[in-house]
Amino acid sequence: MSDVLVFKGDLVLPDRILEGGHVACRNGRITHVGVENPFRNVESIEGKYISPGYVDIHVHGGANADYMDGDSDAVLTSNRCHARHGTTTLFPTTTTGTRQELDAMTSACQAVQNSWRSSDGARIAGVHFYGPYFAEDKVGVHPVEGRRDPVREEYEYFLRKSIVRIATCAAELPGALDFYRFAQRFGCFITCGHSNAHWGELERGFAEGVRHVDHFWCAMSSVSSLRARFGTPMRAGMEQYVLHNEDMSTEVIADGYHLSDELLKFAYDMIGQYRLCLVTDANRALDCPPGEYRFGPQGSGSIVISDGNTVSDPNGGLASSMHGMDHMVRTMASATSAPLHTTIRMASLTPAELAGISADHGSLEVGKTADVLLLSDDLEIEEVYLGGEKFDLQDGGKTPG
Repeated sequence: MSDVLVFKGDLVLPDRILEGGHVACRNGRITHVGVENPFRNVESIEGKYISPGYVDIHVHGGANADYMDGDSDAVLTSNRCHARHGTTTLFPTTTTGTRQELDAMTSACQAVQNSWRSSDGARIAGVHFYGPYFAEDKVGVHPVEGRRDPVREEYEYFLRKSIVRIATCAAELPGALDFYRFAQRFGCFITCGHSNAHWGELERGFAEGVRHVDHFWCAMSSVSSLRARFGTPMRAGMEQYVLHNEDMSTEVIADGYHLSDELLKFAYDMIGQYRLCLVTDANRALDCPPGEYRFGPQGSGSIVISDGNTVSDPNGGLASSMHGMDHMVRTMASATSAPLHTTIRMASLTPAELAGISADHGSLEVGKTADVLLLSDDLEIEEVYLGGEKFDLQDGGKTPG
């Protein structure tokens, strides 16, 4: 039975912690979840907590690589880095950029996906086509010269690619509704991000398939930003629309620098575990020393500066994050009253459900892929298994800047 693995510890299940449980895996799939060990002649692999692998639907890079570098080596470097932090499945995310840069990125991700092995780190479930269709006043740190309104021939080319599974466009842009219709036709999970949209624009987007807004409170409309756009009477924006519409979901960057503990608590209490997920939004500064980096393509991305804790643009504005999902889980667990299994759900099953991959990923359930984490008492990553194969954590080790 050399192909059988048995994990023993407190199992992090979608709805509870099962103390002293066992997870058995065979041929890369979970075959048993329960108190008893069905393979008594197989030595158990023990940990304090046995958790599902994390799922990240919004991530730009790590270990001095950005997916927008557009080559397989950069993709693999980032994927291995994120596996070290417990992410076993992810959606590489585009920035703004030229069509050629976007094409190189999606092609490199497709190549890595096609040849994936567990030693390659986190598997690619799809690409998140994020930039370039942002509002002019909400571009953030993304290279501004790569921003544009939706271009039909361009987005039809990219959304037809099987690798593209998540699609973002600011709802107020001309052509946004056509973008949403086309994305819905090709089965994408549709989001609105880097947007100054008001309630009515989101309502129209919702009718065409929008079900998510990116990084809550970051680069999104607010009552004050909409007053600057429209004057009075003041208008409701993305925050109010998500809180009001129970069919909308969102995400938070729980790195401790983007959002205060009270905002994380508010998001969890008001939105809940089924509509709120954790993302890293990590850039190439993850696992690198303080210094200057490029956000986006190495040759043309925006200059950002890491102080070893957070990343900012030269004017001090927040610029993505430089922490992995393990850090996000620990921060969210500390900031909120959420039970541990709920916090981990927001980093695993909830994003898997939103992205349409929960049949195979996101939880410790019979029949799913054997992506398993061994966590310590304080939720540090001790071991990572991808499809039942142990990942060498040194493979995702720190890379010089």
